[in-house]
Amino acid sequence: MYYLEFIVFILGLWWGNSQVILSHRTLHESALIDMHEQWMAQYERTYTDDIEKKRRFEIFKNNLNFIENFNQQPNRTYKVGINKFTDLSEDEFQRHFTGLKMPLVSSSSSTGFRYENLMVEDISDNVDWRNEGAVTDVKNQNQCGCCWAFSAVAAVEGITQIKTGNLVSLSEQQLVDCVSKNEGCGGGWMEYAFEYIVQNQGITTETNYPYQSIEGTCYTGITSYAQITGYENVPKNNEDALLKAVSMQPVSVGFQVTQSFKLYDPSSGIYTGDDCDNSPINHAITIVGYGEEDGIKYWLAKNSWGSTWGDNGYVKILRGGQSPQGVCQINNYASYPIA
Repeated sequence: MYYLEFIVFILGLWWGNSQVILSHRTLHESALIDMHEQWMAQYERTYTDDIEKKRRFEIFKNNLNFIENFNQQPNRTYKVGINKFTDLSEDEFQRHFTGLKMPLVSSSSSTGFRYENLMVEDISDNVDWRNEGAVTDVKNQNQCGCCWAFSAVAAVEGITQIKTGNLVSLSEQQLVDCVSKNEGCGGGWMEYAFEYIVQNQGITTETNYPYQSIEGTCYTGITSYAQITGYENVPKNNEDALLKAVSMQPVSVGFQVTQSFKLYDPSSGIYTGDDCDNSPINHAITIVGYGEEDGIKYWLAKNSWGSTWGDNGYVKILRGGQSPQGVCQINNYASYPIA
């Protein structure tokens, strides 16, 4: 008989319209099976056969073990919990839901850093580009490793609205299909996306070129809606520089996604990346603001895993930490388009 001493301090599972809070209890195998069945119903998950279901159940239990062990550690400032990714192995998750690939040799055509002369003390203490109408609804890359396209598009949508006053959802699928330097659902780099938009003299709308969650044929001759003239990189290891850039527009950033980010519980506190290390970055998100909550400074980031992950698709990430790289290297690889 399998037993799991599952101690969770703050773990909300929404099944139907009621919230079930797990507390100190020993969960028997039958209870775990019931939990998995309820989870499947909540997230509308189906499996091809009993063999796959059994394999997914074992992964589900392993993730529950991770949740228990992580939340039991002292001095945690946030918690992890059950979400729509709880039946995925770490390898599967990284392969299908991240997708940032840095080039082996940098060929950046960044034109400089136009916000260098801004004074940090002169910029606003709180910025949320959603409130300025510069952020579209949260999108979902699904099982396609093209976070790079969603991050780049969100940044272009933002600067386009700032310059024109019009917020329009732009086409990630065009980038997935057409940016030859990237690998579509196999991963890519935001700067190559910006370069393509410049060379193509724009990017079209989501309506004209809808997202398919798979790499397809590049369609040409589609009318462009938004144009950019180039892009710039934010100086590395420089949080003040990143702050200056985000105060002026949404910024595309590289990030190291770990198990705790995958299973992050947004109700538990600001994300601090306790299990991040110096491994290469593997994901791209878009910083759309910053602020302070209960005396803790944070970045506000838009992710591309749909609105059921995180705080309706967003996450607050610690700002002002001790490392110059920032939490999970968020200060290292940031860039923004120029319109």
